[in-house]
Amino acid sequence: MTNDETSNPASGSPASGRGAPQEVHAFIDQIASCFEVPPAVRQHFVNSRVEFLKGIRAAIDHRIEKLSAKVQHGSKIAVE
Repeated sequence: MTNDETSNPASGSPASGRGAPQEVHAFIDQIASCFEVPPAVRQHFVNSRVEFLKGIRAAIDHRIEKLSAKVQHGSKIAVE
């Protein structure tokens, strides 16, 4: 790893934690070019990415709903 990779967080390097999406996208493009993937198949992969993100959003929404629900602290009892 060079000094530039560790000092520039916007470089997309693995040290910045931001490199994976670009690398995965580039890998998919390489595979697509090797296998001559038709446009319909490429569109399927694009749609699957969107559906994956929608699933993540649904999981986050569910967790927010669960955390936002009122917690029942017990009931009051009349004391004589």
